[in-house]
Order: sequence, then C-alpha cells, then structure tokens
Amino acid sequence: MRFRWLYLLVVMALVAGSLLVVACEEEEGEETPTPTATPTAAATGTPTEVGEVPGISDTEIILGSHFALSGTYGAAYAPIRSGLEAYFRYVNIEEGGVCGRQIFLKVEDDNYDPARAVEAVRKLVEEYKVFAIIAGLGTAAHSAVWEDLNEQGIPDLWIVSGAHKWAADPEAHPWSVPIAPDYVVEGTVFGKYISENMPGKKVGILYQNDDFGKDVLSGLKSSLDSAKNELVSEQSYEVTAISIRSQVANLMNDGAEVVVGACIPPPCAQLIKEADRLGWDPELLISYVNSDPMMFQYSSPELMEGVISLWPLKQSDWTDDSAVAEHYRIMQEYGDMVPGNFTIVGQVAGVLTVEALSRTCDNLTRQGLMDAVHSIKDYQLELVIPGPTISLSPTDHLVSEDMMMLRATVEDGKGKWEYFGEIISFKD
Repeated sequence: MRFRWLYLLVVMALVAGSLLVVACEEEEGEETPTPTATPTAAATGTPTEVGEVPGISDTEIILGSHFALSGTYGAAYAPIRSGLEAYFRYVNIEEGGVCGRQIFLKVEDDNYDPARAVEAVRKLVEEYKVFAIIAGLGTAAHSAVWEDLNEQGIPDLWIVSGAHKWAADPEAHPWSVPIAPDYVVEGTVFGKYISENMPGKKVGILYQNDDFGKDVLSGLKSSLDSAKNELVSEQSYEVTAISIRSQVANLMNDGAEVVVGACIPPPCAQLIKEADRLGWDPELLISYVNSDPMMFQYSSPELMEGVISLWPLKQSDWTDDSAVAEHYRIMQEYGDMVPGNFTIVGQVAGVLTVEALSRTCDNLTRQGLMDAVHSIKDYQLELVIPGPTISLSPTDHLVSEDMMMLRATVEDGKGKWEYFGEIISFKD
C-alpha cells in the first residue's frame, strides 16, 4: 500500500507540475514555463524542426530577458516583469499560445548591474538558446549587451530604456528596438514646458551618470530658453550611490527653483524627501521612469503633490476603460502583483511580442521575426493613450512617439497621477 500511495503521489506531482505556468528559481532567475502545446488553427505553415532555429521547437518558443530581480531596483521594476509574464500565461492558457506553440520566458537576474547583465545574456543565449531577447531592463545594464546581440543577429526587442542611442541609427543596429520614449525627447519636453510655464525661475537637474541621465540633460539644455531660464546647477550621481544628500544640498545652495529629476524611483524619492527635510520647496519634474503609483509609497502622497512627469500609456486607475479592465483581469488571474502603470508596460511588451510572432508563423527565424517587426504599420495598441499608433520599419525603431504630461495629485489622503494638457507628439 505504501508503494501504491507513493506512486499516486508521484503521478499527482507530475500532473501538477505540467500545469504550472511560472516557476521561480532563486539562483537561476525566473521562468515562464509552459504546458505542452497542441498546434491550433491559428498556426500556419510547417512547424520548425526541433533544433533548426535556436529557441524554436514544435511545441515552444523560448524567449529570454535580463532584469533586476533582486535588490532595490528589482523591487522598483518588478511590476514590469510581472505584467510581461502574466500576459504570456494568459496567451498560453486562453489563446493556445502563438503559431501553435507555447511561449516560454526565461528571466535572468542582473541586479541592474552591467557585468551581471553580460553573464545573464550569455547564459540565455548559449545555455538556454533563446530565440530572442525581449524587455531587457536598464540603460547601463543593456548597454553592456546590445552591441553583442546585434553582432550575433539576435532580436533585441522592446528594450525597457529610452536611451537615445537604441534607435538613433537602426541601420547600424538593426536588431534592437526600444519600447520606451527617447530620454532626449523627454528632456526637450521638460525644457520647453519650464520656459513656457515657469519663466524667470532658475533651473537645476539631478541626473544619473549614464546615458539615461545625460540624454535628459542634453534635451533639457537644447530646449530651455536661456533668455527665460538659467540652468544654475547640474548634479550627477552614480547608480551605485546609496545617498544623494550632497547633490540635493548643492541644488538648493545653487539657487535652483525648478529641479528636473533624471533619476529612477529610489533616488528620485530621496530627492523629494531630502528637499522636504531641508525646508526647500522647488518645482519638481521627474522622469517618466517614475510614473507608477508606487512613487506615492516610495515618498508620500503629501510630498509628491504637484510633481510633474510624462507617460505614454493609459493610467492603471482607468478601470472603466475596457483595455485597462482586461489588464486587471489578466493580472488577477495570471499575475503575482497588484496592477499599476508598470505592469501595463510589461503587458504592452508582451502584446507586441505576440503580434510580431503571429506575423511570422510561416518563417520562424530570427530574421523572419525582425521582418515581422518591421511590418507593423499604424498598429493601435489598446493600452496606449487614445489616438497614437505604432509604425516600425528598418529605418524607424521608435515604438513610443507620443506622451502626455502627468501631475501628482492627492485626494482623501491618497496620491494619483493625472494627465493634463494635450498629447505631445514627437514623430518628426
């Protein structure tokens, strides 16, 4: 009897294991494994033979991503990973996958560190033999791997960073496509807004000392009208910095009345709290990389009130919107985090991945995938702010070319982001 019970337990464990959609490996990263797929009517062409193309089998499409899964930055951007994985689970279970295959996502932890990103991507490419890298997170981390991905001819899609270089010369880097708006454009929008709405005020900037911060600084300098506003303080910080107190004190002592924060959530929250501690109350404009409800937890609703940012997608609190309501359903059924603006980013990356894959079912090769990406024309993403569409080509790798201004507001002690003004289009 004991052996029969043991046999039954083993069988039950195997069945349960086959139904799991996500398994976490604390040492190896995170995966979105999938059940065995049955080809569906949506699949076209002859399935690729196992091993013929890296990451493609008769039943699976294996994708990879490098992400901060641990530490401070892992906590800040975990919602993006959660939204991406939840959408793939939804597609696998409710849509039968794509091209008659299930999507398997392998995520390796790089802790927002360039050296670890190199090792993570090497492992994804050489050991897991992924078909493509998607949603690689972070300017500095992805800068360490994108050249190699282009040299190897590996699709490098939906980079979660707005560094100007990703799409500046798509013919020289034909395999890389960012999902985030250009940071130079963001700095340009901020500069114009300040000169039009806050003339006469002295301006300072706190920026991360990498392409992210330097791009925002470049855009700010190019658009700030020097006849109306003087840039009196430029303070940089290293991504490894624990404290930015001295930089905030310098901004205040230099007389800045308006401060642009080209920083990610933890240091931007420090900027806001440290200014309050010093009794200093500048106008604050912070990068869109902070435009998630979590910023009200990193700081506080009261301190955030009036802070300005930018965003290209629908707000996660638009629950009356059908696309946002569906995002909530997907996150509740297949996700592991509360829906927010960053989980929407993850889902958008997933939607674009599935859309591109669905266009190349009869040619599941890496070049076929890039050809499919370039075939996207006037594509309407339901989670983008109403109006803008997406068009890509071999000479245009900018996914996001429209944003709106956001302002942090407080109601009944709770903070929220609210749009104001018109859609800002920068397609030209």
